[in-house]
Amino acid sequence: MSSEKNKAAFKVRSSYLSTIISISLVLFMLGLLGLILLNAQKISNHVKENIGFSLYLHEDISERQLQSLRTDLIAKTYTKHIDYTNKEQAAELLKKDLGEDFVDFLGYNPLSASLDLYLKADYAEQNIIEDITKELKKYPAVKEVIYQKDLVAEVNNNIRKIGLVLLAFSALLLVVVIALINNTIRLAIYSKRFLIKTMQLVGATGGFIRRPFVARGVLNGILSALIAILLLLGVLYTAKQNFPALVELQDFNIYLILFSIVIVLGILISWISTSLAVRKFLRMQSGDLH
Repeated sequence: MSSEKNKAAFKVRSSYLSTIISISLVLFMLGLLGLILLNAQKISNHVKENIGFSLYLHEDISERQLQSLRTDLIAKTYTKHIDYTNKEQAAELLKKDLGEDFVDFLGYNPLSASLDLYLKADYAEQNIIEDITKELKKYPAVKEVIYQKDLVAEVNNNIRKIGLVLLAFSALLLVVVIALINNTIRLAIYSKRFLIKTMQLVGATGGFIRRPFVARGVLNGILSALIAILLLLGVLYTAKQNFPALVELQDFNIYLILFSIVIVLGILISWISTSLAVRKFLRMQSGDLH
């Protein structure tokens, strides 16, 4: 008799353990997609914020005019930051690219001082950039404004395509996640269908029968979410070790929100799926349980 009880207890623990592991893996996949989406947006913004203008300045610009221009441009809502390159620095950069001293060959430095203005991500759109270009050309100290028009169009097109693919994949994965968790919980409840019906036959109410199953389901959801979060932290640690540049793009407050969402999803889906599964067996006739 004791051996049979031990076997029954082992089966119950195995059922709970397999349910927790299954839900953990599914929540981990969902959280992993969330990490990809978060970093995809940050990488997208990072790429856009490296799109900028080269403002070539007139030769006779004074230091006062330069400072006034820089102050004015920094105050613009679309400006992320500005880099100034004088004639000598521009010559040194070009020497490195060419591999020879063109200033000695020509006898003078033909390059102009320039300001590189980088945009905030929200303003890196083709029509907005064209309006900004027209505005920048109105400054008397600015001789020429140059930006890579084809690069801007290509970056924005690729970002939109990637965003649509990720959005479609996210919606599909969410449906699959809910279906998998629901089926896993229903299989776990299925093994206790005779216990549910017995409790019902001796007069227990539906709410009384559901309560312990739902409580256990919520606990399983919390444990599964915590395991999924530990796995996600492992992914983040590995990414940090192998791709240190990603650390600069990370916002740990957003990751805390993502982990909270994983916990809430684990609880809600487990709660709803357990309630529906128990309700299904409560409505079944005794003869249909076999």
